[in-house]
Amino acid sequence: MKVPHGDGAALLRELVRVDSRNPSLVPGAPGESAVARRLADVLREWGLDPQLQEVAPGRPNVVAMLRGTGGGRSLMLNRHVDVVGVEGMNHPPFDAVETGGRIYGRGACDMKGGVAAMCAAVAQLGGQIRGDVILAAVIDEEWKSLGTSALIASGIRADAAIVTEPTGLAIMPAHRGFVWMEVSVQGRAAHGSRWDIGVDAIRHAGLLLAELDRVDAEDLPRSEHPLLGRASLHAAFIEGGIGLSTYPDRCTVRIERRTIPGESVDDVRAEVDRACARVRDKRPEFRVDVDVLFSQPPSDVDPDSDIVRALTDVLRRKKMSTSLVGMSAWTDAALLNAAGIPAICFGPGDMGLAHAAEEYIEVREVQMATEVIVTLARSWCN
Repeated sequence: MKVPHGDGAALLRELVRVDSRNPSLVPGAPGESAVARRLADVLREWGLDPQLQEVAPGRPNVVAMLRGTGGGRSLMLNRHVDVVGVEGMNHPPFDAVETGGRIYGRGACDMKGGVAAMCAAVAQLGGQIRGDVILAAVIDEEWKSLGTSALIASGIRADAAIVTEPTGLAIMPAHRGFVWMEVSVQGRAAHGSRWDIGVDAIRHAGLLLAELDRVDAEDLPRSEHPLLGRASLHAAFIEGGIGLSTYPDRCTVRIERRTIPGESVDDVRAEVDRACARVRDKRPEFRVDVDVLFSQPPSDVDPDSDIVRALTDVLRRKKMSTSLVGMSAWTDAALLNAAGIPAICFGPGDMGLAHAAEEYIEVREVQMATEVIVTLARSWCN
């Protein structure tokens, strides 16, 4: 089925109809190959020359370049085509039903609406710019961001980037990072009656959790980011125990610590180590191993930077809100910023609908985002 040239809503319906669940999150899921190929087909129909960049087996990025006439600044438009699972959804996940001005489906908001808007914008731009526009529809953002990592490793650069996350058409120059940690508390197995030799790993883990609760309630609120507020931590998983009549020899806790700009992985590791030391001061027999499993950095672009000011000017001219907001979720903007590409989030949709039982996006927001990106690109690249 042919998609009308530059029609973001029509493209969105096509993309939502393709199951692109991330196989790292959903065992046996199809991944991004089919949606990448469908998107590439549409972009070719629209006069672009998309390339499939194989990142993992059967999981390609889609990268297209709109070449300017020369002498202008370049702009990257970046977003992901993978989606999360569909368990518990209260409507068909891949039918792209449109009703009441909304398109429903898994990924409609998070985040094929943003992908459709940026692609439609590039199609509408034509050859009216001096600088280049780079279109990057990437894989795996919902897990470990293999797509944008591969994009950066390939050497692609731009003077700035718009990451079309669902921000409700607000400018989001900053977002939190995260650190995933595993804490293994060691005990000593013994018969349940042998309190004199058994060491309860679960109870000791409870002491550590109580100390981390104090850190979250008392220490973390002492430092705040102007747009993001305070950092946070929570215990995501806990497991341990052998039997009702046996002292548990081990208890494993997995923790997520959300970071704000200025905090590093080393800072977070030291924070947990200090908490362990405080428990050990009370219980000398407390033994623990702490491992960092994975982390992604926070992102922070100066509100007075060129790209923020340029987007603010476009929104002001269109009589839209120009307020700056912090994003609570993590995005690939952090990776782009770390690579020297100032990247801010702006796109259609409500982040509160991401991963939800009911997921939809307002068609009007997709259209408005497209108009804003077209205007921004003409201004920025010229």
